[in-house]
Amino acid sequence: MDKLSNMAVFAKVVEMGSFTAVANFLDTTVNNVSRAVSGLEESLDTKLLHRSTRRLSVTDAGRRFYERCTTILADLENAEAEARNALHEPRGTLRVHCVPGLARHLATRAVLAYRAQFPDVSVELLLSQRMPNLLEDQLDLSIVIARTLPDSAYVCQQIGVSHCVLAASPEYLERHPAPITPQDLAEHACVRLGTVDYSPDAWQLRSDQDSATFNPVGPHLSVNDMEAMAVALREGAGIGLLAGFAAYDDLRSGALVRVLPQYHTDARNVYAVYTSRQFVDAKIKSFVDLLKTQVGGALQHHASVLINPAPAPVP
Repeated sequence: MDKLSNMAVFAKVVEMGSFTAVANFLDTTVNNVSRAVSGLEESLDTKLLHRSTRRLSVTDAGRRFYERCTTILADLENAEAEARNALHEPRGTLRVHCVPGLARHLATRAVLAYRAQFPDVSVELLLSQRMPNLLEDQLDLSIVIARTLPDSAYVCQQIGVSHCVLAASPEYLERHPAPITPQDLAEHACVRLGTVDYSPDAWQLRSDQDSATFNPVGPHLSVNDMEAMAVALREGAGIGLLAGFAAYDDLRSGALVRVLPQYHTDARNVYAVYTSRQFVDAKIKSFVDLLKTQVGGALQHHASVLINPAPAPVP
């Protein structure tokens, strides 16, 4: 291997944290990956990685060298991309991950709009609750909902914000008088939502005047998917938290009714996450731009209706 190839292998080892993961990603052997790193260390006369049977860690020199490597490799990738016009013309295959609820209500429509605008780009949309490893899974971009994202080598752009609201079916509320305060929820069947970013054990509610924490107790139904939650609530299972994008159509149609309408959860950010830093492929850049317009615009509209409604006109 030449030095540039060895640098690329070393950078992947730092990012993925495992010789085996890099070998699988590059379709090579662990020995080849190890030789690439050792070759760099010999040529530099410097130890870049601490190796043990349990884990790898980067030395101080290795961290500084990694930062240089990523700059050099990005410049090279940028130059190659300019040569093939990938920076300016979206083409190829775009592999996108998205959390399921957002995909079903908003992101799939964004993908269809993107395909209509860029018919030469193939799109693969993969749904999963958990944030994937973009490098290992060979994904271009992930759309996730989180309060904050952990520090990583990834790049993220905020698309919009999402809140959850309390809802129930009209039939359920006919049988059980609607709660007046968050404490009244203790008298109701509460359907819990348990996802990566939503704990089923405590509902953190907020209004313009105060905040409240409610802990559902007793026998309950718990789901880890917004669409399943919406089905359960429409069928009269009780009161539950639904993201605005999942509740909006049912609230408009009357299939669901707001409960404690002055309360909602704190905002969760919707992010587009990708790996490139200096170089962003045109298909990724153009898709992120469309997400900001289409998904971000829809989230903003939902918030304006459900969270920050315009005041009624003064007679």
